[in-house]
Amino acid sequence: MMGLLQQLQRRTPLGWLQLRHEKGRLLVALAGIAFADVLMFMQLGFQNALYDSNTRVIRAMLADIVLLSPKALNLQNPSTFARRRLLQAKDVPGVQTSTALYVNSIAWKNPQTRLNANVRVFGFAPEQPTFNLPEVHQQLNKLKLPDTALFDRGAKGQYAEVIAQVNQGKPVTAEVDRRTLTIAGLFRLGASFGADANLMVSDQTFLRLFPRRDAASISLGLIRIRPGSNPLQVAAALKAHLPEDVRVLTAQEYVQFEENYWKTTSPIGFVFGFGTTMAFVVGVVIVYQVLSTDVNAHLKEYATFKAMGYSNVYLLSIVFEEAVILAFLGFIPGAILPLGLYALAANATALPIYMTASRAVFVFVLTVVMCALSGVIATRKLQSADPADMF
Repeated sequence: MMGLLQQLQRRTPLGWLQLRHEKGRLLVALAGIAFADVLMFMQLGFQNALYDSNTRVIRAMLADIVLLSPKALNLQNPSTFARRRLLQAKDVPGVQTSTALYVNSIAWKNPQTRLNANVRVFGFAPEQPTFNLPEVHQQLNKLKLPDTALFDRGAKGQYAEVIAQVNQGKPVTAEVDRRTLTIAGLFRLGASFGADANLMVSDQTFLRLFPRRDAASISLGLIRIRPGSNPLQVAAALKAHLPEDVRVLTAQEYVQFEENYWKTTSPIGFVFGFGTTMAFVVGVVIVYQVLSTDVNAHLKEYATFKAMGYSNVYLLSIVFEEAVILAFLGFIPGAILPLGLYALAANATALPIYMTASRAVFVFVLTVVMCALSGVIATRKLQSADPADMF
């Protein structure tokens, strides 16, 4: 190990010297790598926001096991199943409580702008805590009043005046499908790709908002198990006990079910993944052009090295040295710029767009692979050429 370190210390950094010699070319290369990194960061950030925004409601549900219709596609299209399945679920050992949840989307008029917006409505019995959201839990009594709702302060759109009035205790009303709904309180959940905002209402208010909805048909069944019980074992028992017209998933399986829809079925997930791939390809092309130009500019010097007996491996190491240096230096601005862009996008869309350590590491690895791959392509001519042909 010490011998290797001593060799590295004695080695002349030809790759860095060549890059530094052509400062204009170096700056162009770094700008191209940073541009590719920014594209990858933004695509991955939006992709992660897609998954987070559409699963955080599920993560906030007070449930160890979730019952849903086999026809359900995702939370935006949950379909329905018979409410009596909840009563049957109580017969299974380990089940402590079973709660009905109604879910649907509806267009309402923004109380501030009077423009139509798409909101997602959750209806449940106020006597039974359904969400692990302290703000909702503390205001359950307000939902017992007819046509009363709690509004999502993390909604996308212009709601500053509405939120301020509710905070001051002033009544705020909104038109929802020819009904007048009173906003009695606030909570924070946030927008998603499918809805601009969320409303929490009682099950009775929900059925008045959707008069064609049968009270005996629910969207989700939230099962809490007894302390000490195993969710997987209870879920297996529920699957054996309940008919095939209901699907049984643990809470984590339901989160994965929702994510899989957006990853595989929804075209949005494919678009973001394809965008990341294209950004990687753009980076490969940019770095290849820089390294290829550099190799061609120093072709006679490389020929001299080969004539002196230096192997292709040594010559390749010089190009790879350049590639690694470019990856490191280009990644720095490529990782800093998205921090500001994430903040701008989060403020504009109300979506959970933020930097994560795992994403930074992933993009850095992609950057190194991108530059290394470009180096491999750029040195093909160097590996196959005869020294005499290079002069």
